[in-house]
Amino acid sequence: METNRAFKRKWYDTLLVLYVQTVLLFLVGQIAGSLLVGLLGSGLSRLSESFAASDAWVMAQLYLLFIGIWAVVLLRLWASKKDRSILAVVGPKARGNNGKMLLIGAAIGFGLNAFCVLIAWLHKDIVLYFDSFRPLPLLALLAAVFIQSSAEELGCRGFLYQKLLRSYRNPAVAIIGNSLLFGILHLLNDGVTVLSFVNIVVVAVFFSLIVYYTDSLWCAFMAHTVWNYTQNIIFGLPNSGIVSVFSVFKLDAGAAVNSFAYNVGFGIEGTIVADVVLILATVAVYAWGRSRRTSADGGIDSGRDPV
Repeated sequence: METNRAFKRKWYDTLLVLYVQTVLLFLVGQIAGSLLVGLLGSGLSRLSESFAASDAWVMAQLYLLFIGIWAVVLLRLWASKKDRSILAVVGPKARGNNGKMLLIGAAIGFGLNAFCVLIAWLHKDIVLYFDSFRPLPLLALLAAVFIQSSAEELGCRGFLYQKLLRSYRNPAVAIIGNSLLFGILHLLNDGVTVLSFVNIVVVAVFFSLIVYYTDSLWCAFMAHTVWNYTQNIIFGLPNSGIVSVFSVFKLDAGAAVNSFAYNVGFGIEGTIVADVVLILATVAVYAWGRSRRTSADGGIDSGRDPV
């Protein structure tokens, strides 16, 4: 986290222009990813038609196309000499990018999501039944979900957030600015509601604060991954409106009801419960970050908080 920068903002580093750049990176990345996955699927179908038609591969394709976003964003950063320093934020050179923070991210993603699912289940808004446990497809899908989730983090908390942090004096612009675009990018998802939009923006603020206070993009990578994986692949619930055809548990869709804890069209993400849980988690990270930095400064809060 840097607090002393020369803020010489050019027109191409303003919020609106960076929004356009980020959207284009996502669009071009998904097109490139679709082409790559299409070629891969064609090759796999020649090797094994049964695998190419399997439910695990059907889901994996949806996630793997985000690998194009990884390629496009990294290429964009490498191509610009002044932006190459952002690449260090992605790799192990960043102070917080380590195995410990990956584990913490996994615990955060699972804990928050599983708690929301538990509330919906206890309130009898959802009925789940065990379907199957197949270790190899589950591991493969975890890798695929990581590619998808980390690609979204790379685009928003890697590219856009880092660019805004370097262009605006107040870090709140970077934190809130990238989070709003993250929410906007999900507006076309099936079943999106006002509550689900709030949920997506709040979780983006939450991930941004993690990156801001820990210098760990990896923690955000894993928290995002395990949140999606827990919801979609373990419990078989809608994830941003998408229902997985492969999961450990299955949802009895006919028994699901709308409530404060579950939304039939969008899952737990479109609920008051999820919004409250994520708001509390965001406040906790903010309070922890301020306290941690104040202690490091010997009781003097000399840095700049995103408020």
